[in-house]
Amino acid sequence: MTSERAIGWGIVATGSIAHSVTGDLRLLENSRLAAVSSRLHFRAEEFARQYGVERAYDDVRALVEDPAVDVVYVATPHAQHPPVVELALEAGKAVLCEKAFSTSLAETTRLVELARDRGVFCMEAMWTRFNPLIVQLRQLVADGVIGDVRSVSADLGFVAPHDRSHRLWDPAQGGGVLLDVGIYPVAFAQMLLGAPQDVTVSGSLNEQGIDAEAGMLLRWTGGARAHLEASLVSPVPGSALVLGTTGRLEVPPRFHHPSLLRHVNTPGRGVEEVREIELEAEGRGYVPMLRAVAQAVREGRTECPEMPLSDTVEIAAILDEALGLLGVEYPEPAPLGALGAAQRSR
Repeated sequence: MTSERAIGWGIVATGSIAHSVTGDLRLLENSRLAAVSSRLHFRAEEFARQYGVERAYDDVRALVEDPAVDVVYVATPHAQHPPVVELALEAGKAVLCEKAFSTSLAETTRLVELARDRGVFCMEAMWTRFNPLIVQLRQLVADGVIGDVRSVSADLGFVAPHDRSHRLWDPAQGGGVLLDVGIYPVAFAQMLLGAPQDVTVSGSLNEQGIDAEAGMLLRWTGGARAHLEASLVSPVPGSALVLGTTGRLEVPPRFHHPSLLRHVNTPGRGVEEVREIELEAEGRGYVPMLRAVAQAVREGRTECPEMPLSDTVEIAAILDEALGLLGVEYPEPAPLGALGAAQRSR
């Protein structure tokens, strides 16, 4: 693929996240909206008209097989990710899949192995990793600006209306706080410290056996630790803090798409030097991630260094262990033929 060729995007599902991301896709240079699919054809057509998508399908297979589609963006609920990702990878199409990648470590590992075996680009859509301020935060930590990282804190949550059929509360759709919200604090800690040695969790389940809130403590060899909080029943601020031996980095709410980063240097006892960095988001904040994916596909790369598949597996392992400790169990992923009912609900 030449560096000049426009990347054709295919959007699977027409729910709220698809609207947000597709709005930013329209701001992306040298890309085109090739196709969209939904269970109901009229919804796909409405979506196509709204965003200028070239073709509308009521069959995800037709979208994947469309020669104009280079990248398949999977925006279905979590439990419906695996069949679509597998279909796209088998067809040799690049994949950008919403988080969480799947509802289990086993399924995530299987799909990652498939992507690597096929030599096809595949990435979990962790937009936080591409936020310019988070990129700067990672660089400051890598440069040793705050010394050795000893502690990471991150929290995120909101009060979700309790509708048993909504994807956030429905086990069949991969509902629960950890996969939808808790993945952000977990991914933030893993980004800075890697895979933890130990995971402990405390939380509560609703009457359907789905996690409604969770507090986690991750520990690493050498004593580094992460304190993480996620909730669907409390208005959690959404801040993050990285404590080092010579300073700290503060990310005010909401840390998963920040507009402000604060570096606090502590050169001497009782002395603090504060530097603030502010940046405005491009669109809704997805543009840097989408641009990186498009460039990787043009260059024939199979991963992005900001969010490699190895990180997706490590994050899935943490979430899988925490869900197991809480006693959350999900049904097996539905086959592709049952996909339609979920395509428009995320």
